[in-house]
Amino acid sequence: MSEPGKKKILICDDEPMIVESIRYVVKKEGFEFVVAHDGQEAVEKLADFHPDLIVLDASMPRMTGYEVCSVIKGDDRTAGIPVLMLTANAQATDRDKAVGAGADEYMTKPFSPRNLREKILAMTGIQ
Repeated sequence: MSEPGKKKILICDDEPMIVESIRYVVKKEGFEFVVAHDGQEAVEKLADFHPDLIVLDASMPRMTGYEVCSVIKGDDRTAGIPVLMLTANAQATDRDKAVGAGADEYMTKPFSPRNLREKILAMTGIQ
């Protein structure tokens, strides 16, 4: 059950160490969160969780982050949810692909917890 006024984040990544890094940051900041381990699971969890932010890996099984982002941004019920796309690829074409899919922000892995925290706080309107 959600706490009133508490910001919620959907974390979607198939790498356990990355998930733990993100969980550490969001838990420390007091966010409520759920984790999806692939793109299809992320889409399924959206129906019940209604996050304030989605942290989404670009490369995942079942559905890529790009595909998930396109689904999110193509649905009027979820289009306004900001998406932070994470990827191990630092090339400009990958950034363009993320933005083209509708991602609001883009961050490369590995990332520092401090930089992730700053980006999450800004995207949730806390900072």
